[in-house]
Amino acid sequence: MLTFVFALAAAVASADQTFVRAAAAGDANAMAAVLDQDFTWTDANGRMLDAAHVKQARPKPVIANDGAQIASYEYGNVAVVQANAGKLHTLRVWVKRPAGWRLLVYQEVKSLDAPAAPGSSPAPGSKCENPCGAVPYTPKTETERDVMKAYTSLEEAAMGGKADEWKQVAADEIALVSYNSDRTFDKTTRAAAIAKATLGGVAPTQLLSAKLFEFGDTVVMASQHRAPAGNLIHITRVWVKRDGRWQETLSYQTAVR
Repeated sequence: MLTFVFALAAAVASADQTFVRAAAAGDANAMAAVLDQDFTWTDANGRMLDAAHVKQARPKPVIANDGAQIASYEYGNVAVVQANAGKLHTLRVWVKRPAGWRLLVYQEVKSLDAPAAPGSSPAPGSKCENPCGAVPYTPKTETERDVMKAYTSLEEAAMGGKADEWKQVAADEIALVSYNSDRTFDKTTRAAAIAKATLGGVAPTQLLSAKLFEFGDTVVMASQHRAPAGNLIHITRVWVKRDGRWQETLSYQTAVR
């Protein structure tokens, strides 16, 4: 069973503070020193930058840690920091490499000011072949196969209004943060929404592509989707294996505008 902690170990906490300070100051060299080779920066408008372009563009986070509500989790060789300030949310996913902790994902999400417009997401019970069944991704390992099976099961349960089944695939600390909702969801509020068939603007979307990063009993999943309105969506998920079952710990969803 994979355990998790709510306070980061000193090494990853130090790396996170280095990044936060460097990003706020626009110090490209200091930022670059803690970025993973597969790093991506996704801003609130869906613009994505790799490590090389971050060094050139010197983007600044939409919110700083000061005054923000912070939640952090450590899952073996993966650590997660979530910052929330009103309608603004940021996600930082750290991974442990031989050279030390490196930042794999920085992602911003801006929640809606009001509930999503009717029809902006599929209604519960709608036909859902992708991602509720077959998806355009061929697993490369047994772990990837099991994670993708958990992913499709989670989406099928959400669309089918099967709250109890969804809760089996959702971790207790799950956070669902989307550009298409005026609120964020935890396990209790999301399960209640599924049971009532009112998904609050956050529903499964067509999977276009995915990349999975394995770290033992933790997997970071970065995927691209298409919403019913046609816009592209970038989603980051972190999966953990507990008691032999893969569970989703977070889903951050940013639209490409």
